[in-house]
Parts: sequence; structure tokens; C-alpha cells
Amino acid sequence: MKKKIVVLTGAGMSVESGLRTFRDADGLWEEYPVQQVATHEGWEADPTLVTNFYNMLRKKCWSVKPNEGHKLVAALEKQYEVTVVTQNVDNLHEQAGSSKVIHLHGELMKVCSSRDMDDPRYQQTLTPDNCEIVPGTKAGDGSLLRPFIVFFGEAVPMISAAAEEAQTADIFIIIGTSLNVYPAAGLIHYVRQGVPVYLIDPNPVSAGSGVKQIQKGASEGMRELIKILLPVSSD
Repeated sequence: MKKKIVVLTGAGMSVESGLRTFRDADGLWEEYPVQQVATHEGWEADPTLVTNFYNMLRKKCWSVKPNEGHKLVAALEKQYEVTVVTQNVDNLHEQAGSSKVIHLHGELMKVCSSRDMDDPRYQQTLTPDNCEIVPGTKAGDGSLLRPFIVFFGEAVPMISAAAEEAQTADIFIIIGTSLNVYPAAGLIHYVRQGVPVYLIDPNPVSAGSGVKQIQKGASEGMRELIKILLPVSSD
């Protein structure tokens, strides 16, 4: 039976692909106040602004490609059972070939009912040549189509599934996150005692004792870690 790896990824995972983070000094929140584009109150106040903001993000996302870090995470499936738990809303893990991805904060490439975002009947997956939603477009239940994004202050429905994965991990890897955003940051506490935990981030991260930090970017850090985890097929 294959050992199980659970990989938790944050915004730093996709930086090398050309996607700006939200929180850094030059991040998107500098241009677009979070209260306006990433809260339920912002959606209620100006759904057109929110719709156009995510249209813009979608077009940007389709213009970039997975980086080497994404591809090396996917390559772990050669010898391990791998679950990726990501705070990112892009689909770069899927594009790189990861077969099991849990999106904690929603999926940029989907839209849904604004009455019940979890009703699968009204969820739509958008494509590169049809990635914009005209403001005012309605879902099948008559409500406005909204981004399939977990806004600030909303419940994170996939956190329970992610916690269950963390509890059964034989190896736990964290990439590109400062571990400051909850509830995702709390997943490390579900990892069983004695399970190896690796953290890849160019910045120092306070992650507790026993965590082996590789202080490098996602791609360079994964190249180093892959030599440890896939010594036979590190090419």
C-alpha cells in the first residue's frame, strides 16, 4: 500500500506562475479593498463590481501555466497516494496533473447560485474561451450567478474533509503559506504525532518544533524535497 502525502498549499505556490498574492505589499488587496470584492456585504452592495473583479482574475489565471513546483507535487503520485489541500482558487494543481485537490476557499473557474452556492444543480464550470460572466446573469434558481468563492466571514465547507485527510497523512507538506490564515493554518494540528512535516517557503515561518523548513520558493524547494521523497526517480 502506498504511503499517503497531504500537501497544503497557499498563495506562494502560484507566485512563480505569475499570479500575484493578495496580502503582500504589491498584492491585489492594495488595489481592490477586500471589503468590496471578497465579502458577502461587498457582493450585496455591488455585485457588478465583484463579478467584474473575478472575471479579471479568471482571464489572468487562464493566461498562466503551472510552474515546476506544481508539476513536482503532481509527480509525487508516482510513488505515493497524494491529496492536495489548497487555499488557492486557481486550477494550476489540476492543470499540472494532481488528481485529488481540495479547494478550501472555492474555485475561480466556477460560478454558482448566490442563494445556495453549494447546490450542485446551479454550479457551472467556465472554460478559457467562455470565462466571463455578464453582470446580472442569473442561475437556474433565479438568483444572481456569483463566484464560487468562499468570501471572508463565510463558512469554509471543505475544512472538515481537509482535516480528515491531514489526520491520515503519513507525510505532511506545506508550501507557500505563512500559516496565518485560519482555519487552513490549523490543519497542521490534525497531523499525527511522529509524522514528518516539511515546510517550503522562502520566508521564515513559525510552524512549531519538529517541522523541517526548506527556506526556498515552491519550485526550488520541491526539487530539494523530491530528492528525499523520490530518491529512485528524482529525474
